[in-house]
Parts: sequence; structure tokens; C-alpha cells
Amino acid sequence: MNNGFFMRTESKYLITRHQRAVILNAIRDRMRLDSYGHSLIRNIYFDTPSFRLIRRSLEKPIYKEKMRIRAYGDFSPSETVYVELKKKYKGIVYKRREAMPYPDALCWTTAGGAPPRDTQIAREIDYFMHFYEELAPRAYLSYEREAYCMRDGGDFRLTLDENIRARFHDVSLDGTDAGESVLDGGLVLLELKCNEGIPLWLTHLLSREKIFKTSFSKYGVAYLKQICGRSPVTVNI
Repeated sequence: MNNGFFMRTESKYLITRHQRAVILNAIRDRMRLDSYGHSLIRNIYFDTPSFRLIRRSLEKPIYKEKMRIRAYGDFSPSETVYVELKKKYKGIVYKRREAMPYPDALCWTTAGGAPPRDTQIAREIDYFMHFYEELAPRAYLSYEREAYCMRDGGDFRLTLDENIRARFHDVSLDGTDAGESVLDGGLVLLELKCNEGIPLWLTHLLSREKIFKTSFSKYGVAYLKQICGRSPVTVNI
């Protein structure tokens, strides 16, 4: 879990727990839990008072961007977190992030402090924060994730997210983990992440199990349900 820059494609699928079991059985000999393994992921999403960023993202433009603070596993106030800037252009995801103690992240992103380090990534994030007026923490979102990587060292990754929860009050990492469920009961979010392409054996499995790619944003669905009063997730399985 280092600072850095990431570029890749990300494909998302909403699946049942039965389909999850089929996938886990199929990848058993080809993939293994990565360094994240089983983990609780907590996020603070930043936005304007009018939710400009997520409203724009839901319009499915060619280019979109968002900012968040992310923490992995059990959290304490002195924990290292990641301030992340995530952009998507023509289906390619570009992610930049800086690691730092949580108090430093809050000082920088919410109290007008200077970046903890003078790096290219920090300057890009700082520019983003000044470009969008009144950018502030607007949503807390957490989920339980299993993350898998290839046994042969390839760059392909597979993640399974469950128990996705969100709230738009008490937006902090050091509070309760409570929140309203984002997905209907029994559904799991499958994400496939790679630079080159999805392995052919997995493509055949998805086709055989009638698992189809979908457009899904955790923050976006939470916003539509809790702020707009809509139930946007419908899946035919």
C-alpha cells in the first residue's frame, strides 16, 4: 500500500452469492488472496454542497473525477490513510494517491493546511481541491472486500465487495461504521482490474454463468438512494 500512480481498466458486475461461490471455485488454482486479503475498506468522499462531482459522474461523461480518503482494516486516529484522486477517461481509470497519518490528511483536506509533502501527486490533489469551491467531506462509505491476484504474477486483479454501507452524516473515519445498505440483500459487487485484458478462461466463465458487465458506482447509488430518494439498482439474474 504505497503512494503512487495507477492506470488500468475496471469492469464491474453485480452477482449473486451462488455466482460468487462459482467464481471462487474457478479461480482457486489460478489466483490467490493478495496483500490486502480480506479487509474492511472505509472511505470519505469529497464533493461540493450541490454534489457536483457525483451528479456529473452519474451522467456517464467521457471524463469524470472524484476524490476520497481511504483507510484499510481496523482504524485508529493515528492510522495511515490514503488521499486519492481518481479519474476516468474513455474507460481507462487513472488513480493517484498519497499516504499519510489521518490527522495530516484532515489538516490538508478540510482545514486548509499545506500538503504534507511537496510531490507531483500532492500538487495535483491540491489543485483539484482548490479548483472545486467548497469541496468538503460529503459521504462515508465502507465495505468488506476480498482481493485476489494471479499466482503467476500477472497484473490482473479480482475483488469481491459485500456489505456496502453509506451515510451522509457524521462523515469521518473515526466514528461508527454504521450506514444504510447500498446493495439489495444477497448481491455482491465483482470488479475485474487489469492493464491488458480479462483472462480468456474467466471470460468463458462469465458468459456461461450469464454474468454481464454493468455500470455501478457505490457512491453514486448511495447518493441516488439517500439524497434523491431513488432505488436505482435493478439486476436481472
